[in-house]
Amino acid sequence: MRAKKKKRKWFKVTGIVLLLLLVSGGIYGYTVYRSLTDAVETMHLPLQREISEKRPEPVVLEQKDPFSVLILGVDERKGDRGRSDTIIVLTINPNNNSVKMLSIPRDTRTEIIGKGFEDKINHAYAFGEVPMAMDTVENFLDIPIDYFVQINMEGFEDIVDAVGGVTVQNDLDFSVGEFKFPIGELKLNGEKALSFSRMRYEDPRGDFGRQTRQRQIIQAVIKEGASLTSLTNFSNIFSALGSNVKTNLTFEQMIDIQKNYKSVGNNIQQMEIKSQGTKIDGVYYGLVSLEEKQRIQTELRTQLELN
Repeated sequence: MRAKKKKRKWFKVTGIVLLLLLVSGGIYGYTVYRSLTDAVETMHLPLQREISEKRPEPVVLEQKDPFSVLILGVDERKGDRGRSDTIIVLTINPNNNSVKMLSIPRDTRTEIIGKGFEDKINHAYAFGEVPMAMDTVENFLDIPIDYFVQINMEGFEDIVDAVGGVTVQNDLDFSVGEFKFPIGELKLNGEKALSFSRMRYEDPRGDFGRQTRQRQIIQAVIKEGASLTSLTNFSNIFSALGSNVKTNLTFEQMIDIQKNYKSVGNNIQQMEIKSQGTKIDGVYYGLVSLEEKQRIQTELRTQLELN
């Protein structure tokens, strides 16, 4: 009887933010359920933001509408709100069972919505935090940004450690401080994963190489977080998420994502923006051509079924 009672207590929820896509699988018992709901409550950050004109009808997760999420990796500094040095857009479509993951280089020059001038895209967060960052990315990509996930990158290593570390396939031999990253499969703890994802100066690909490593780490965290074994460490996982992640997704919306989108995480397709580096008034920017911008916009709008 006790075994049957235990089985009835299993509770399934997917990916604190799908995309956070960080935690997924069977969650056991009332204690775990409470830990999860407490973490989500701590993470939840409602936004005072007007409904986007690019999304005339609100997303209905129960009807499996495609939707988008902006992931902002923020280096928070004491006395400074910091910069969003990691900018990733996820477009999720359950109808073609895929996620498209786009990294936007932080030096990309674009109009800062709400300021009326052009600047590096990562400055939008510094000027107006999440709402201005969402508006600016939305304008740049010509798609609605429905949800956001803000990650404190200094605490990201806690998230990696909480899921037991991550495994990545490295294609460049390099070192960062005391850490060496040889070519091949690497098992990384949180501190090493953060160093691995941040390096760019030794990479001939520059910021594009850095973006690739960032996406690798995020996908690896998703994979580890989705494993049942990771949930034996649920307390540390939820604590790390609650302390380092903010999102406008509610608990109910996460449950809807679990029910209606849970298989899309198996098909994550990476996208890149090609830009030309140049200096304007002594400041380095990445300039994206009109043709390249239209290529990216068309692919994302198709993914969101907006075309």
